[in-house]
Amino acid sequence: MEAIQASLLGLIDFSSYFAVSIILLLAFKFVYTLITPQDEWKLVKEEQNTAAAIGFMGAVIGFSLALASAASNSESLIDFVVWGIVALIAQTIAFAIVRFIFMPKIVQRINDNEVSAGIVLGGTSIAVGLLNAACMTY
Repeated sequence: MEAIQASLLGLIDFSSYFAVSIILLLAFKFVYTLITPQDEWKLVKEEQNTAAAIGFMGAVIGFSLALASAASNSESLIDFVVWGIVALIAQTIAFAIVRFIFMPKIVQRINDNEVSAGIVLGGTSIAVGLLNAACMTY
C-alpha cells in the first residue's frame, strides 16, 4: 500500500505536465495552421486530402517528439513551457525550409493531394522533431 501511495505522489506533477503538454499541442496546431497558406483541417476533413493529412500529422508528431524531450529534461514547469515554445518555433521553421528551399511548390502540391509532397513535409517535420528532441537533452 505504501508503494502505491509513494507512486501516486507524482500524480500532481504528471497532471500538470500533461495538461500543459495538451495546451502546447493545441497551440502548435493553431500556430501551424496560421503559418501555412493551406487550410489543413478543411483539406483533411472536407476534402479527404491524404497529402495534407500526412504533412500535418508529421508536423504534430515532430512537435510531440520535441515536446516529450522537453518534458523529460526540464527542471520545472516553466522550463518545460519555454522549451515547448522553442520546439514550436523549430517546427514552424521546418515548414519554412521545406516550403521555400526544398519544394517551393509544396503548398500547391498538397492542395492537389500529391501524396509524395505530404510525405516529404511530414518526414521533414518528424526529422526536425527528432533532432530538436535530441538537442534538448541538456
